Amino acid sequence: MKKYTDSGKKDTRSGFGAGLLEAGRRDSRVLALTADLKGSVKMDAFAAEFPERFVQCGIAESNMVGVAAGLAITGKVPFIGSFAEFVTGRVYDQLRQEVAYGHTNVKIASSHAGITLGEDGATHQTMEDIALMRALPGMAVVVPCDYNQTKNATIAAAAYEGPVYLRFGRPSVPNFTPEDEAFEIGKAYLLNEGCDITIAACGHLVWEALQAAEALEAEGIRADVINFATIKPLDEQALLASVKKTGCCVVAEEHNMAGGLGEAVSGVLAAGHPAPVEFVNGADRFGQSGTPAELMQAYSLNADAIVKAAHKAIGRK
Repeated sequence: MKKYTDSGKKDTRSGFGAGLLEAGRRDSRVLALTADLKGSVKMDAFAAEFPERFVQCGIAESNMVGVAAGLAITGKVPFIGSFAEFVTGRVYDQLRQEVAYGHTNVKIASSHAGITLGEDGATHQTMEDIALMRALPGMAVVVPCDYNQTKNATIAAAAYEGPVYLRFGRPSVPNFTPEDEAFEIGKAYLLNEGCDITIAACGHLVWEALQAAEALEAEGIRADVINFATIKPLDEQALLASVKKTGCCVVAEEHNMAGGLGEAVSGVLAAGHPAPVEFVNGADRFGQSGTPAELMQAYSLNADAIVKAAHKAIGRK
């Protein structure tokens, strides 16, 4: 099995901040807007270097979406940043009408996603956001796995024509993808090759999937591990090629059971190659208060859960 090394834990929101700054240096059309959360979404460096391209909208998320849509219509490339709950659920009507329906070139930077927001609790966490954004026609949905990939995905989002939902988080997590690996929206990344089971994962669960694959290999079970950093459009070819080889699949994500990567994968397999699929997700639950590590354990979002799901999927072949 290919070994991956954690080069030092970093938060993915800082990867976004670094990517936004780089995108701004490459393209003068790139703007940044936030709703009173400049520091939390790591827009500080961009605002310091490009103050004329930074807009502080205050605690008015719906208005921020409208401002961004207007700027996009004039040819700018605006990134709007806030907590995932505030920039999806609170403003869904504006995202639908002003961004998705008009296919405006707005990039939605969604920080503090999932339950790993931690102690702020259920009102500030969101386990439903991927489902909401996948449902919007023409919306790309990107969930990178570490600092490096988030940085590169942000740069790619700036160059992508059309609305993009970019999801990242607050806690420090292993940083293991190549620093110089260009990100392509719509491409899945095969991290390990096997023949017994496919493990499809996104976001914080990709590292857990790699740890699970290592544990499975010790049992003689070899796993394909695929990082589906883009959930929409999904890399159907990569998924089908893997499951046709392995015959079964586990999907792991920091999201609830409805509308996320699991359902995206299931839809492709149902139409193209029916096979046993097991799921590691937050089930039909809201979040709660606790440290990120405590919550990931409480919701069984870890390598042990992936290993158990893999055994179950293999047993159904």
